[in-house]
Amino acid sequence: MRKFILSTDSTADLYADFMKENDIRNVSLTYMIEKKDGTFVEGLDAFTEYSQYVDFYRQLREGSFSRTSMLNYESHYQHFLKLAKEGAKDVLHFTISSGLSPTVTVAQKAAADVKKDYPEFNLLAVDSLSATIGQGAEVRAALRLRDEGKTVQEAYDYVVAMQKNLQYAIIANDLYYLKRGGRVSTVAAVAGSLLNVKPVLSFTKDGKLGVVEKCRGMKKAFSYALDKMEKFPPSEEHRLIWVVHTDAEKEANELAALIEAKYSFKPDVSIMGPVIGSHVGPGSVSVLWKSVAERQD
Repeated sequence: MRKFILSTDSTADLYADFMKENDIRNVSLTYMIEKKDGTFVEGLDAFTEYSQYVDFYRQLREGSFSRTSMLNYESHYQHFLKLAKEGAKDVLHFTISSGLSPTVTVAQKAAADVKKDYPEFNLLAVDSLSATIGQGAEVRAALRLRDEGKTVQEAYDYVVAMQKNLQYAIIANDLYYLKRGGRVSTVAAVAGSLLNVKPVLSFTKDGKLGVVEKCRGMKKAFSYALDKMEKFPPSEEHRLIWVVHTDAEKEANELAALIEAKYSFKPDVSIMGPVIGSHVGPGSVSVLWKSVAERQD
């Protein structure tokens, strides 16, 4: 018998069928697309078909702009209340990094309020200090522990300790979307576009996202990622290497093939959801892995 319920917000970028098959409860963020004609269309980060991801990035390429907002108190409260009404007692819930959004604090407040009416409801909120497949990797680790019969506290302790060994090379296709998000200046974005610069980002230990390298072309960005993997070798225990892209499947498979050739391990490859994808932009390729050594940033 499972000892706890597993839950996450949608920035973990796990596919809908995977979450359904593994009984992972999900609460979805929203995004707002501003089209070139000035109209707005609201969307839910709850895609069920691959084509929906592709269509989202097509709209960005055609000039639309996507805005996102944090998951509010009421959304968390209703999500947790539903679990409590179903009889949930121990819940492990994952949120986007506190370095990007105060969502974990909102989740803790909502859970505490649900507990007032359902005293047996006990929720541990994990600040993933990450997003997209980094957060997703933590959820998948908790899933393995849940299915092994571990307690919610054991799973919580494991994933929090695991965070120090997660390594990232997040390669954006250009600097435009980072400029829109305030990560780089307009001058740098224009210059970068002319020079075919591919900015590489990573999460810091406190869950903030920043540019750590700028490479001329995607191949050099891939070389940077492979060099970083050599510096921080992947752990063989519960081997984890995961490639994600924003409608750049060909390039993602190229990076995955380079990794497989070097480590004799085929990484998972998936497409990024619209919330984090809004800030990275189409054409990006990223890799996450769990390393033997802790990261130094």
